[in-house]
Amino acid sequence: QVQLVESGGGSVQPGESLRLSCAASGFTFAMAAMSWYRQAPGKERELVAQISRAGGDKDYADSVGGRFTISRDNAKKTVDLQMNSLKPEDTAVYYCNAGGFGFDYWGQGTQVTVSS
Repeated sequence: QVQLVESGGGSVQPGESLRLSCAASGFTFAMAAMSWYRQAPGKERELVAQISRAGGDKDYADSVGGRFTISRDNAKKTVDLQMNSLKPEDTAVYYCNAGGFGFDYWGQGTQVTVSS
């Protein structure tokens, strides 16, 4: 059974940090490119960050570049998103995604709220 379980969301003030984590099971984690997406109320889901299977290539949305860092641990089957200098516009539900040849898996999402 495939599972992607996100954790680490919460409510913070602008300028603070959060670290999201996604624990994977039920598929060959090392064969998946891993991504974090987010969806704010009334908006479409957007790609935030992506990391290649071995972790050597990383891409970020322009809106989070320099503030967010994606990382993965293939031995632990986890992918993290370190979010620094959070802004109110980062408020959204954040989803973990695993993609590869013939598969595309999603987690249930974790809420991040940035508000003063």
